[in-house]
Amino acid sequence: MTKLDSKQLRNISLTEAQVLRDNIKRQPIYLILENVYDTYNIGGLFRLADALTVTKIFLCGQMEIPPNHKIKKASVGTYKIVPWTYKKTTIEAIRELRNEIIDIQIVAIEQSENSISYKKAKYTEPLALIVGNETFGVLPETLDTADQIVEIPMWGINKSLNVIVSAAIVAYHISKS
Repeated sequence: MTKLDSKQLRNISLTEAQVLRDNIKRQPIYLILENVYDTYNIGGLFRLADALTVTKIFLCGQMEIPPNHKIKKASVGTYKIVPWTYKKTTIEAIRELRNEIIDIQIVAIEQSENSISYKKAKYTEPLALIVGNETFGVLPETLDTADQIVEIPMWGINKSLNVIVSAAIVAYHISKS
């Protein structure tokens, strides 16, 4: 597979990106971003999605979408490589996935009274990982639609990790399982 450095990725044309995108073998993993406000986090999640060759990113709710200049910068151009779409709500994205892929597992990464350690969860592919807003997390109505809710243990005084870090920990754990 062709590997590009950050300068090459930033400067790749949409036509060249399309050719590369069409020739990447994708993993049966989807990322659903819900109300992620920080454009640099969105860009970083595109980089993560490219690293893991996820099938698609769903950008949902109140958030910026490419080609926002901060997303472009933080994604180092990977927003042109990773397939993505915008949905008004996360529930709409989940419905679309469940209609297209009958046996898809929906997993929310969130601290909740119903969550279990990401290491103890049973994952089946295809699956979609939901990450939420940097301040209030995944919405309760979204959590209600998830097949399971997983969390990362926090032993310090900080309640949570950055959304990119959380998604990366769980996604890489799944990809090596």
